[in-house]
Amino acid sequence: MSDLKNMAKKLGFKAMSSNWEAYCHQAWVEQLLKEEEAERVRLSLERHKREANIGEFKPMADFDWKWPEEIDRELIEELLTLRFLGEKGFNLAFVGSNGVGKTMIVQNIAYGALAAGLRTRLVPASQMLSELSRQNGDIALNRCLKKYCNYDLLVIDELGYLDYSNRYADLLFEVINGRYKKRSTIVTTNKVFQEWGTIFPNAMCVTTLVDRLMHKSELVVIKGKSYRQKEALERAEASNKRRKEKKTKEKPKDEETRKRSAKDRRSTEHA
Repeated sequence: MSDLKNMAKKLGFKAMSSNWEAYCHQAWVEQLLKEEEAERVRLSLERHKREANIGEFKPMADFDWKWPEEIDRELIEELLTLRFLGEKGFNLAFVGSNGVGKTMIVQNIAYGALAAGLRTRLVPASQMLSELSRQNGDIALNRCLKKYCNYDLLVIDELGYLDYSNRYADLLFEVINGRYKKRSTIVTTNKVFQEWGTIFPNAMCVTTLVDRLMHKSELVVIKGKSYRQKEALERAEASNKRRKEKKTKEKPKDEETRKRSAKDRRSTEHA
């Protein structure tokens, strides 16, 4: 009974918890409290899912491990267990060209973290930096920085596809520095760290930024051609095949129609 009373108090049923003796023997109380708790857990998960911004993604069971020219499957499967999150501030960096599966993998990691009850956010680098740069005044900026620094797992996707100003470099440094040795960050990028100077031309903080990000980290390199291009070519080939098959089926019908038309003309001429 004490467990139910604590549950009522935790759920905010103040009148019930304060007058527990009047309610504890009612048959409906236990069911009500358990259903309320389950509903709040469901709503919390839905809210965190929206906040996480993971989007639609394919499960790792659909990942074509044979397609990349170079990929460490054993390492990635280990990372999918989320054990790396047990080490405070341990980061991951996925490096590879466009379309090799970086985002799909980190989406699966992010969803696993979310399902494990961790506050998680996946955000494109351009979106996060634009949001931070739009903040009007120090108070608003600090509030936005705090939001990104406080996620249990932050996934910054597609860093390196655009060039950014020094201001954006400073903002990214503030996020990485605020999470340093505290919470895990995952970054996906199409550029090796030696090339990050091209993402943030002339920014003084790039070397320190990379140093903080990679101090405690695992680097995951994936090499190969774009899987999305492969899928697009396969769809195009399948579409061409269907069109050819359709034409092949239509040819006999067209021939039969032509013969009937010729026969009808001859009949008309004889008449």
